[in-house]
Amino acid sequence: MSKHIIHWIAGQPVATAGAAPRRGDVFDPATGQVAGQVDFAGIAEVDQAVAAAASAFAEWRSASVAKRTSVLFAFRELLNARRDELAAIIVSEHGKVHSDALGEIARGLEVVEYACGIPQLLKGGFTEQASTGIDVYSIRQPLGPVAVISPFNFPAMVPMWFFPIAIAAGNTVVVKPSEKDPSAANFLAALWKEAGLPDGVFNVVHGDKVAVDRLLEHPDIKSVSFVGSTPIARYVYETGTRYGKRVQALGGAKNHMLVLPDADLDLAADAAVNAGFGAAGERCMAVSVLVAVDPIGDELVDKIKQRIAGLKVGPGCNGDSEMGPLVTGQHRDKVTSYVESGVADGAELAVDGRKHPIAPEDANGSPTSDGFWLGPTLFDHVKPGMSVYNDEIFGPVLSVVRVASYEEGLALINANPYGNGTALFTNDGGAARRFQFEVEVGMVGINVPIPVPVAYYSFGGWKASLFGDAHAYGPDGVQFFTRGKAVTQRWLDPSHGGINLGFPTNS
Repeated sequence: MSKHIIHWIAGQPVATAGAAPRRGDVFDPATGQVAGQVDFAGIAEVDQAVAAAASAFAEWRSASVAKRTSVLFAFRELLNARRDELAAIIVSEHGKVHSDALGEIARGLEVVEYACGIPQLLKGGFTEQASTGIDVYSIRQPLGPVAVISPFNFPAMVPMWFFPIAIAAGNTVVVKPSEKDPSAANFLAALWKEAGLPDGVFNVVHGDKVAVDRLLEHPDIKSVSFVGSTPIARYVYETGTRYGKRVQALGGAKNHMLVLPDADLDLAADAAVNAGFGAAGERCMAVSVLVAVDPIGDELVDKIKQRIAGLKVGPGCNGDSEMGPLVTGQHRDKVTSYVESGVADGAELAVDGRKHPIAPEDANGSPTSDGFWLGPTLFDHVKPGMSVYNDEIFGPVLSVVRVASYEEGLALINANPYGNGTALFTNDGGAARRFQFEVEVGMVGINVPIPVPVAYYSFGGWKASLFGDAHAYGPDGVQFFTRGKAVTQRWLDPSHGGINLGFPTNS
């Protein structure tokens, strides 16, 4: 047990108070061994972090936009230079392969770079002479201390969906990361301090429901951003709004990929494997249902089976691994239970991931026999009503549903209670345009299996995949972390400044 992860409050590490604080185990998913422990915050630690954020808010909101931007640029440069270190942390606690961890960081960096443009993003409007001698203009101002509650599957990227824009806009932040892989948040906190962010603007508290509930009810927290399962997203939204907060709560998903008969089936098979089994399926944008419009079903399933057979499953720190373990043994067992229920429900188990070969050792020579493994699993002839179809499994299980037409496939997608992401594979531009118009899902890919928007658009689904009105990052993110103010002014006498012949500069 080599690590003890503690909170980060007011610019420094802080341990949970008390002689016997509550703690949780942090595992190496590839070996199944406990790699450390993380302190769980009680009410006192959450209150301490919120107090630090509240104390820092007055100074930070008063800092010029130029000053805030300079800190963001410095943070961006530090994170870019040290991305390999952060990726190694993610691999060691989450289990995803190193290249996938680097991809996660790269997508988070996009939002940091978008937030560096905050001077443009915060520009208001101005109307001269709205009435005689009266001008009217609009401004956007920060909310105050805000909370970010993030999931285990993207311990760096998901927090970076929120806190760069929040900080750039003048807010202060308290992050509550997943207790399963908590170290990435502390690494980011240390980078912020090195970048020159004032103490208290960025804080991290670790823990469980105790910490979450205190953030939801704390009177000084002005907004809550959450990503996780739909039941918890609903709870966060209902609780946070009951306490008068703005809440954006992104929930679960059951993402369908519709493949038409005219599609490039090799491209579709590659996409299904990449989107279904990347990060061991622990993505809210993973493709978990492939909807094949017959007569292509048999050929497409055969192509997917061929690709699965060649996948290298092993520890994320091994350079040749393409898929790593699941995050915990408990989660692995839950996902495995779906394999069993799928067979019991009558689906055809085309590829049994429980039998997939696993690398016997990690790069350090440690055995993987006790790791949290489940190989890529493929079900065919799945029907709505089966648990493998209905539930968000959040693991490497891909279900194939056969339909007779585009219309039947579209109806299947639109009937699903989730509406996070979807994809269509086709070479027919008319069908693609019709699909993006008719499908009731928030993010759509055309021959793109994981349609996560770039940072200057916004991320978010429909239906049971989103609670609240604001999507993450992009224009929605700027709106969420600021509030508008309209000013009507009249000046009766002109004013004059002194003489200064120097070139004007920002400060």
